[in-house]
Amino acid sequence: MLRALFKGTRPVNTSTPLTTSYELRRIEAASLGRYNGLLGFAAGDLPVTFYYLLAQRAHLATMLGSRFPFRLVGMIHVENDIRQLRVPDRDQPMELSTQVVIEPATENGARYCELRTVGRQQGQDVFECRSRYLAVRGKQRGERGVAGAVPVAGQPAGEWPLTADAGRKYASVSGDWNPIHLWPWSARLLGMKAPIIHGMHSVAKAAALLEQREGRRLREISARFKVPIQLGSQAELRLAGPAGAYQVWSGGKLAVEGSFG
Repeated sequence: MLRALFKGTRPVNTSTPLTTSYELRRIEAASLGRYNGLLGFAAGDLPVTFYYLLAQRAHLATMLGSRFPFRLVGMIHVENDIRQLRVPDRDQPMELSTQVVIEPATENGARYCELRTVGRQQGQDVFECRSRYLAVRGKQRGERGVAGAVPVAGQPAGEWPLTADAGRKYASVSGDWNPIHLWPWSARLLGMKAPIIHGMHSVAKAAALLEQREGRRLREISARFKVPIQLGSQAELRLAGPAGAYQVWSGGKLAVEGSFG
């Protein structure tokens, strides 16, 4: 966290690809058990959303490296896609290879980047994860619309409360101790009015409910994060057309939308 707070920026260089490779010794059974217990997955299962925790380690290490041009603090996770390609051997090492793709600046100066991670065992792809971040905010022009202000639609499929300590509980199993998710004072220090839940917590809770509803394991899930969900609120999962689409709502606003399979 200290490295993230004090890491500076550097000129963006898109001519030289930024790639990293790290080795994960094994999928730790204890960590997986805590994750499943917190999010509501069946004991012993390996949920597709758990792969994000593996990719997240590689992402954090990559973004804290000297070649990554942006500050980690302040980056906004806007999209995520995860797909399992084969069943892994949980006791064997896994190579996590990440490629950073920095997009051209938008008209208002915003910069986005993608981190694409593939997990491999013995030369075979096990999973792939694509995470897209807003790295530099652009200049606001004209009036801003109200994000997430669309009519509530779809079929209710479950709900869950977000207690005041939900962010700290998820941080304890995910390793993501970003201050905006922990306490009111730490969130305010980073410019937030109130602490918010991790986006991938919402995706994982949705995935667990979808698995219970579908009676099967999900092999892939995507997410687009629309607005943050504050701790102390209620989240609702809704199924939206076409088949395989889901939404997470909170406080009358669309917070997350995506697809699953």
